[in-house]
Amino acid sequence: MTNGFTAHPPASPQDADPPAPARAALPELLAPAGDMEKLDAALRYGANAVYLGGRGPNLRAGAQGFSPDELPEAVRRADAVDARVYYCLNSLPHQRHLRDVEAAMDEAHAAGVDALIVADPGVARMARRRVPGLPLHVSTQANTANAEAALFWQDMGATRVNMARELDLNGIRDLVRACPGVEFEAFVHGAMCLAVSGHCLLSAWMNNRPANLGKCTHPCRFEYLGMALAVEEKTRPGEIAWEAVQDGPFHSSFWAPNDLCLVKYVRWFAAVGVAALKIEGRVKSAGYVAQVTDAYRTALDDLTRRTFRHEDYLYELLNTASRPLSTGFFLPGGKRLNRGLPHDAMRRPVVARIEQPAGDGAWHVSVRAPWRAEKPLELLLPGLRRPELQPGDFRLENHKGENVDRLHPGMAGVLHCAHDGLAPGLFVRA
Repeated sequence: MTNGFTAHPPASPQDADPPAPARAALPELLAPAGDMEKLDAALRYGANAVYLGGRGPNLRAGAQGFSPDELPEAVRRADAVDARVYYCLNSLPHQRHLRDVEAAMDEAHAAGVDALIVADPGVARMARRRVPGLPLHVSTQANTANAEAALFWQDMGATRVNMARELDLNGIRDLVRACPGVEFEAFVHGAMCLAVSGHCLLSAWMNNRPANLGKCTHPCRFEYLGMALAVEEKTRPGEIAWEAVQDGPFHSSFWAPNDLCLVKYVRWFAAVGVAALKIEGRVKSAGYVAQVTDAYRTALDDLTRRTFRHEDYLYELLNTASRPLSTGFFLPGGKRLNRGLPHDAMRRPVVARIEQPAGDGAWHVSVRAPWRAEKPLELLLPGLRRPELQPGDFRLENHKGENVDRLHPGMAGVLHCAHDGLAPGLFVRA
């Protein structure tokens, strides 16, 4: 199988062959929870912690979030599996938003979350006064790239800092070593922003939807028609100083960054002492959260078993990707390893979520994508176990109890199969 990034020598002596860490020494796996179903998916597939937002100011206003009534239930579900809940207040609020920030702090504290995620110094200062016992984690939006900045946040009461995504592995290692009293967190998977640490004005300028208030419309993902543009600097006549784009007959998303994927380097993060590995994706589907969390959970656990299998994790992650995967800024010297998307025929979309038992080896399911009974069915079991059922090993019913050859998105149905690994909250793909 050749699904991996191109092979290359170790990026640093520390990357050569660090020892396998003990299970207790593994970084925390921090997964996104845009709503209750995504929270359940993250917990079911092995996240140690989740990050989520309420209906107040946070950087994913497009995510459904958790109401004041739902938030305590989210904390209860996480507590039941010994996982932690971090509440996002990581927008950069204007004066008129501060009352909403205060209300969100009160809701989070009352619900029993384990920490607040903040990016704005004013929000951090407010939290120290209003909820002094609640730990603070600093968002990547704060663009922390040096020890003095990290220690500033520690002085403000922060216990953990998410490092700037623009750091390479040397910058990450140096920062961790320089601040032994600070926990550091790193994004390892998901969308990357066109701007420095997400401080982008494109959406505000083009659509009056400020990204730093959580309302980004992602104009860097839009498709544009290239118009020729070249500029000449006054003191260098005849020399093209900068050429933006060439004429082109087709619209394309030429500004869109690739997605980040650092699953190959989880051993390195563990050896260096990074406290938490974070997955982006609060507005992605629950099926996406399940698959990506499962891949990174399995990778981390395989380190302790000395059975690390990078190709298998990457194969799984490529199946979820909507953009090519990249090592981003992680490798030093501007080196970047990219992996293109698989052919559509190779993809296996999530077709349903298992809901409740229906008796006699059957399960109620909620359908997420077109599902045809003549295609093999793959069960997504935690630990990257993927048993496959052939047509004839299972059958489908619609909500009326009629045998059917296909089910459509939005439908409720029943899956009949004899496999004993299924449970509520798991997903299947075909």
